[in-house]
Amino acid sequence: MPRKVYVEVIVRVSKEGKNLPVSVIWEDGQRYEIDRLKEVRYAAASKAGGTGIRYTVMVRGKEAHIFEDDGRWFVEAE
Repeated sequence: MPRKVYVEVIVRVSKEGKNLPVSVIWEDGQRYEIDRLKEVRYAAASKAGGTGIRYTVMVRGKEAHIFEDDGRWFVEAE
């Protein structure tokens, strides 16, 4: 069953004030560098529930979603 996993995210803030995630640190301490930011929009986390700003990113050649909800970051995990 999918669940929300709250993660640490390293973020760069642009001079316009936009959050640009740089890497995600998983709950076991593994760090994943974000290769590219593809899209940012408000969306629902369809698998685990909840809403937030959804960042569609590329990590190690695969598309992934990370969500920012009121200053906390999460991913959907199995």
